[in-house]
Amino acid sequence: MYDRVSDLPLTVRDCAFELRERATSSGFDRATTTIALSGDGETGRGEDVTYTNEAHHALADHAVDLSGEYTFDEFSDTLDDADLWPEPPDEERFRHYRRWGFESAALDLALKQADTSLGEALGRAYDPVDFVVSTRLSNPQDDEPPTTDRLDALRRIHDDLAFKLDPTPDWDGDLLASLADYDVRVLDLKGLYEGTEVDIEPDPDFYRRVADALPDALLEDPNLTDDTRPVFEGREERVTWDVPITGVESIEALPFEPSVLNMKPSRCGTVESVLDTIAYCEREGIQLYGGGQFELGVGRDHIQALASLCYPDSPNDVAPGGYNDPEAGAGLPSSPLAPPASPRGIGTGFGPDT
Repeated sequence: MYDRVSDLPLTVRDCAFELRERATSSGFDRATTTIALSGDGETGRGEDVTYTNEAHHALADHAVDLSGEYTFDEFSDTLDDADLWPEPPDEERFRHYRRWGFESAALDLALKQADTSLGEALGRAYDPVDFVVSTRLSNPQDDEPPTTDRLDALRRIHDDLAFKLDPTPDWDGDLLASLADYDVRVLDLKGLYEGTEVDIEPDPDFYRRVADALPDALLEDPNLTDDTRPVFEGREERVTWDVPITGVESIEALPFEPSVLNMKPSRCGTVESVLDTIAYCEREGIQLYGGGQFELGVGRDHIQALASLCYPDSPNDVAPGGYNDPEAGAGLPSSPLAPPASPRGIGTGFGPDT
């Protein structure tokens, strides 16, 4: 797949940044940076989804000179030595996040300069995109017990919405039983995060309760220990991974061969790694679904485009950004999202938030 875009000619004359900030339904204020690369009368855009807001404010005043004429692959090589960080990132994985922002902007620009789309370059059609809405049932910053109130509010927008939920140990038996009335496709156990507000300690009883209560839902990112591993014996086909997936080698290093994985392109960093990972999973019969990171701009459009081209029928966590607002309003699109009528670049036109 990468060979189909690696030799695209690319002319870069200017690099600019646009800072965006917005409150989210998960109780924190999100900041991202839109990276705009311009040349030959076209502009390509990508989005840096680094989670440290201060890193975005620092980037806004940072000068990055990437002007020149390249193939796309040569531009990617140039980024290896580019000064993309005025200050070191808080976490090393954020280097991949910013790298994807620049690489996706460059790919978007190269495709536009060639007057084509990613779909045409890959020889694939943009299909309608199934999506789920990712949400929590309680705010980690307050002491309120979890309820289904937010799910009910979302279903008043569209009564056939499907969900990706973040279970927490305070989900009791009554709440779990009530969730059987909702279309829950993915349960994000968040067992592999460290040092964040959403960390969940590995607990075999907790894992077993949610796995038993929602037997059709995928189980994302369990922390497999001597105590928790038995919970997933016979359930391996339901286990999916997100945090560890940074490319093909990371898949090969998983504790067992996966059936399904979360594809977040920012975790892979480069376009080459993203496309190689997708191609590998297609060869190996591994289902992918798109993952969201509270994108505020074109990054949301890009994950929708990849889902549209490569895994449109999966439980894609790529819902239009309005679903992440603290109070999601009427008028948001329903699933599936219609593909763009006239795609250009990576792909635009999946919804009003793009």
